[in-house]
Amino acid sequence: MGILEKIAEIEGEMARTQRNKATAHHLGLLKARLAKLRRELLTPKSGGGGGGEGFDVAKTGDARIGFVGFPSVGKSTLLTNLAGVYSEVAAYEFTTLTTVPGVIRYKGAKIQLLDLPGIIEGAKDGKGRGRQVIAVARTCGLIFIVLDVLKPLHHKRLIEHELEGFGIRLNKEPPNIGFRKKEKGGINLTSTVTQTHLDMEAVKMILGEYKIHNADVTLRMDATDEDLIDVIEGNRVYMPCIYVLNKIDQISIEELDIIYKVPHCVPISAHHKWNFDDLLEKMWNYLSLLRIYTKPKGQLPDYEAPVVLHSGKQSVEDLCNQLHKSIIKDFKHALVWGSSVKHNPQKVGKDHVVNDEDVVQIIKKI
Repeated sequence: MGILEKIAEIEGEMARTQRNKATAHHLGLLKARLAKLRRELLTPKSGGGGGGEGFDVAKTGDARIGFVGFPSVGKSTLLTNLAGVYSEVAAYEFTTLTTVPGVIRYKGAKIQLLDLPGIIEGAKDGKGRGRQVIAVARTCGLIFIVLDVLKPLHHKRLIEHELEGFGIRLNKEPPNIGFRKKEKGGINLTSTVTQTHLDMEAVKMILGEYKIHNADVTLRMDATDEDLIDVIEGNRVYMPCIYVLNKIDQISIEELDIIYKVPHCVPISAHHKWNFDDLLEKMWNYLSLLRIYTKPKGQLPDYEAPVVLHSGKQSVEDLCNQLHKSIIKDFKHALVWGSSVKHNPQKVGKDHVVNDEDVVQIIKKI
């Protein structure tokens, strides 16, 4: 019995099982088994053949965005009009067969766009080129799910389901659960908030499925069995996502007003280049990038080529490492102008956290 048959059998059993308190533990166990099988599907045990042509695209620029969607929703047209890169466009499905990279410059940052081949239902089970497509999607900093406005939103649900199956969590924070394996002492469960889904028995069953019998588990949120499985697996990717609703030239203004209220959505027309500025602005916000301008001694700041940092890695030390690894060895202090300091300029150390559009001058030891 292959992995796919086992997955289908477990999914069938989950669909047949009624959800109530009596079956909750059993369902949790099935979910854990399913997660283990999915991981085996993602990382085959044998070092089989190559990964197929055109999938591993070298990472360039400050950030990477993947276009995910069903065939013929306008991903290639969007890439061509945004980045000026020619990605083959035709009216039939499956025109793009490999990853097509393009680069745009926005607010001084160089952002790589990847037009990934169309995903079909069952991609997470290895159908089509789905497995390689989603493996590339895992390396991106932001996902654009391109949807056709005319085809109903069940496309959105299907793609989310495929990505979830691969351990990609969209627009979610990592679960606030502490998990630590130990040598002996059994399972120790502590929770700081009231739990409505998990209890000691459920946690023991899920951990038992992973052959973990000694561990400390701290629940700092009202966690579900899926949250606990995500933490145990440890290979989940949490990334922001924007739903790009294409072909708005084919709907009415009233329908457009309704679409605008959907969270994380941007309606556009790739063919007519409508609403691209809104899409780019939202893209910038979701990527959480910062521009830092460097200032050589005795000269004006270089406003043309900012150093781009990711939020969360925005100390002066990160800036030095981005410029060159050797700078931090000779680092004495830095002078900063901008919103992160009280005085302009202010003398700061390497741990100072900078804000967007600050100007920094690095002083080296003599």
